[in-house]
Order: sequence, then structure tokens, then C-alpha cells
Amino acid sequence: MKTKRLGRGLDALIPQTNSNQESDVVESISEIKISSITANPYQPRTKFDKDSLEDLKNSIKENGVIQPVTVRKAGAGFELIAGERRFRAVQELGFKRIPAYVIEVGSEEKLLELALIENIQREDLNPIEVARAYKQLQQEYGLTQEQVSVKVGKDRATVANFIRLLKLPGKIQDSLKSGEISMGHARVLTGLKNEHVQIKLWKKIIKENLSVRKVEQEAQKLTEKKSGSVAAASQKNPYIDELEEKLRSRLGTQVKITPKSKGGKIEINYYSNDDLERLMDIIQGE
Repeated sequence: MKTKRLGRGLDALIPQTNSNQESDVVESISEIKISSITANPYQPRTKFDKDSLEDLKNSIKENGVIQPVTVRKAGAGFELIAGERRFRAVQELGFKRIPAYVIEVGSEEKLLELALIENIQREDLNPIEVARAYKQLQQEYGLTQEQVSVKVGKDRATVANFIRLLKLPGKIQDSLKSGEISMGHARVLTGLKNEHVQIKLWKKIIKENLSVRKVEQEAQKLTEKKSGSVAAASQKNPYIDELEEKLRSRLGTQVKITPKSKGGKIEINYYSNDDLERLMDIIQGE
């Protein structure tokens, strides 16, 4: 089965096929009974905003269902793949039928991929839901973080940062899900390995409404206090790790960032004069 990136949205996996075109997803559009549709067990989104759902219901009452949901055949009925908000809205409105893409999906892995498309690409999921979806792809199908990153159209460092969120204490994860703290705040907290310290700093973020930059400074102080070394603190900073990963990917060589109390330095390795010229061409945009 071909590997496809999900970055181009649902249309990338639901093409307009013809007899001369091969695809691992075959689709048709139908009006189907809502009562024949069951929920998708791989739906990554667990929280639905009531106000947003109410707005969608009002829009559907006024204009109808503009974008079909996506389902696959399952026994005598259908299983929802994407469009759960629309599905819930028409159920609450008492509709009997809904327009749907009816597609054939070759594997459970592909079903989970499709369930991720609309939500992740439209940023409808909160960070913890995204992290759990990535982790599920890893665990259920034996994928590496690199393989997950290819499937979802993100770089490996981004996938790693999301999955790392699942190591945070439950109350901090709940705070991130609710929007009380941002992804930036949470990413800094993952760099602190002591749960007690994480919770202490998290409480300070809430109480003092700290910016991400301020939290980074606080985290560095805490880590320096424990290790007595600025360098040790920088090694545990996931933000620095992500920047290094992006530079390695862009330049195609080893890169190390070493923060100091003010500023810092970036080390870029090269292995020959030709390699140095190649790096200079990249940096100069040639």
C-alpha cells in the first residue's frame, strides 16, 4: 500500500477516481440514513465545544450540509471516518439523511489515518488529542516517530514534542486540553523531569499568567539550581532540541545550539571544502 502524506487535507485521500487511475481509497457520494451510521472507534477528538456545535447547527438549518461526511461500509450499515461534528449536529436537528462520501478502506491503519486528516489539518484537536492520536499510530501499527511524521505531514521533532506531552502529570494535561496553558508552556514543562517541579511551575504559570519566554527562564533557573550548569539546562530544553532538529534537516549536517545566560552559539559541522561550499550555498539561498 502506498504511503500518503496527510498535509493536503481530505481531498488528497479521496480523489476523483476514474477507470484509468489507481488509488488505495475508492469513493462515491450518497445520501444515507443517519440511523445506519455508527461512530468511528478511532476518532481522535474527545471534546466538542458546545457553542461551536450550536453555531454549526444554525448554519446547517440555514444552508444544509455543504460538506459531506466520510464513511465506510461496515456490515449492513456504515462507520463514520470524518465529520463527526456534522454528524452530531444533524442528529440533534432530527435529520433523517446526510450526504456522505462512501469509501472503501483497506486497513484499520488507513482508517485511523483518515480520521486524523480533517481534525489535525484543520487544527480542531487540542494538543493532548493530537499526541494520543500520534501515539496510537505508533503503538497499534509499530511505527517509528519518523514514520508517523511522514504519514501526517509533520516533521519528526513536532511529532516527538506532541508525544512527549503525554508524560506530563494528568492535571497539567487537563490544563492544556482546556486551553488554560498553551502548547509552548507545556513544551517547556516537559523539559523538567521532576513531576513535583513541573506542577510547582505550572501553578506559577496559572497564578502569575506567565508568558512562554518567562517560563523558559524560570525552567532554566530551576534546572541550573539542580545541576549547577547552564549547559545541562539547555540539553533538557525541548525548544532547543526542536531548533537543532530543524537546522539539521535544513542543512543536512550535525548542528548544536549552546545557550548561555545572554545569547549563545550555534555550531555547524562540515566534513570537506566541498561540504562547506554546499552549506554556504544553502545559507546564502543559492
